[in-house]
Amino acid sequence: MKETVHKLKNLIKQGKAYISQSSDFELTQKLSPEKWSKKEILGHLIDSGINNLQRFTEIQTETKPYRIRKYKQDELVKANDYQHADLKEITNFWIAINNRICYVINQQTEDTLNYKIVFNSNEISDLRFLIKDYVSHLEHHLNQILK
Repeated sequence: MKETVHKLKNLIKQGKAYISQSSDFELTQKLSPEKWSKKEILGHLIDSGINNLQRFTEIQTETKPYRIRKYKQDELVKANDYQHADLKEITNFWIAINNRICYVINQQTEDTLNYKIVFNSNEISDLRFLIKDYVSHLEHHLNQILK
């Protein structure tokens, strides 16, 4: 998992550098009314971080296999009103939650990485997959911000 943590830390650095050099105006522009702005994508990454940090820690103590609960991403972005949120505050929150996730990932052992999870589709995987998938998801959305 060291390579996964290394990748996540690099993504955090890239995101922080880009956002710190971007204007709030640039980050709040929408390609269309139904699409998220870059700022809302950052907010979605915060929500994803919150939900995944909870998953990564809950799996340690819950009955296995751990069942993944979906969350309503569009509704959370709207409820948190990331479009109008203070950019510095949400950037710092995104960085902080991902630093915490790096710490939690580093605490995992071969045993815990093999903990089984069940998705809503009843597909079975493990914590290792869930962690790598989280970082891939973050990278996908960060690339949308960096365009």
